[in-house]
Amino acid sequence: MPKDQIPTITQELRLNAAAFIVTIYGDVVVPRGGVLWTGTLIDLCAKVGISESLVRTAVSRLVAAEQLAGERIGRRSFYRLRSSAVATFMQAADLLYGPDRPARGWQIIHDPDLRPEDARRQRMGHMGGPVFIRPDRNQPLQPGAMVFHAETVTTAEPLAGFWDLTALRDGYDLFMALFRAIDPSALSDPDALVTRLLLVHAYRMVLLRDPRLPPEHLPADWNGAEARALFRRLYLGLTPAAHRHIAAQCEGTDGLLPAETDATQRRRSGLLPPT
Repeated sequence: MPKDQIPTITQELRLNAAAFIVTIYGDVVVPRGGVLWTGTLIDLCAKVGISESLVRTAVSRLVAAEQLAGERIGRRSFYRLRSSAVATFMQAADLLYGPDRPARGWQIIHDPDLRPEDARRQRMGHMGGPVFIRPDRNQPLQPGAMVFHAETVTTAEPLAGFWDLTALRDGYDLFMALFRAIDPSALSDPDALVTRLLLVHAYRMVLLRDPRLPPEHLPADWNGAEARALFRRLYLGLTPAAHRHIAAQCEGTDGLLPAETDATQRRRSGLLPPT
């Protein structure tokens, strides 16, 4: 992907500064100790058109939301992922970089206090009234909720009708349209890192809303598996150059971040196709 296409992709994605900073921390910083110099953060955001003032405002909001914590060393400011945010980041990382894990049946949830819009954020389908459903992956429940576990569920209408899969399918279509033509071998190291961050950001925005229904309950034109294959191929292809640039330009409290860690190697292993 030529460098002059990056603004086109960023415009299409309508990047939010705070959300993109979360992507940077999740993809680059968390597996390398969780701390980043503000100057590095500003430089990475500038490459996708996010100004320094927007970065500083977004960081302040992430600090207020208790996702980041700041510290100063000399004249430099660094921001660290707070321990209270680690679990959320690790759950997202497992979805992005981990192997596919099939559900073990279904959770049927009765929760009078759960609003449908909050259920959607938890990737639940709304069956009516206070009853919701989702594939059973041992997710935790809110206090006061009651759950029934079922191996199979039979309904008169397609089970997928409890979710808005049309919006998700459109999201995967846009993701593939933006990134399908990328050739990782044609990119410089800096562009490879920027492209990988945009790839992760765009895919994450759709994947974190996807209930990941079993294949037998998906419509015939479902494109989630195709999008997953594209993400895996490009992420693995972009990674060698992206990691060289991280080791050359991205700084934490102890100097330049390492190109590889045990955590980054586990992520790459999780994205490899099963043998």
